[in-house]
Amino acid sequence: MTKKRVAVLISGRGSNMAALIEAAKAQDYPAEIALVVSNRPDASGLVRAREAGIVTALVDHGRFGEDREAFERALDAEMQAHRIDIICLAGFMRLLTPWFVTRWSGRMLNIHPALLPDFKGLHTHRRALEAGVKRHGATVHFVAAEMDSGPVIVQDWVPVLEADTEETLAARVLEVEHRIYPQALRLVAEGRATLTATGGENSAR
Repeated sequence: MTKKRVAVLISGRGSNMAALIEAAKAQDYPAEIALVVSNRPDASGLVRAREAGIVTALVDHGRFGEDREAFERALDAEMQAHRIDIICLAGFMRLLTPWFVTRWSGRMLNIHPALLPDFKGLHTHRRALEAGVKRHGATVHFVAAEMDSGPVIVQDWVPVLEADTEETLAARVLEVEHRIYPQALRLVAEGRATLTATGGENSAR
């Protein structure tokens, strides 16, 4: 089996990165984590990746000022240098331009701590509690130009308990994230989840 080469993009501790690394240790897993890239030099996830024996790279967005595309071209150069097939965003706190999203269309995944299309953006757990929803969870989706809007690959949920705080709910949802991200990457790496043109829009199948 030829495994797909995956780059994980992080900005912080990279807990979902660690879940992907652990899953990829299985002999029958169809992807290998070939590279971990951060846009922040202080991201603790870089240390975790190196400890796991994975090649790391730093593309510091601060060096590029307001030129987002220049930053992304440097990022893309790292992807090409390491022959990357699939990108997984894991707490990567940068909005990507249409240029980069289009370049990696169908080959870039993101995980979001909510049941999309509900609660796009930040502070999802707080907003879920304020809205009084009965269940909350996480979504892995293909990345599209509009934030948190790409076709869903995998979702799963937990019940929202009366005693829940933002912290307790976040902890249970994080367990969901760690479970479904490796599932979604497997589906994409095996070609079982792809982008197909449907009425002019992209959708997962």
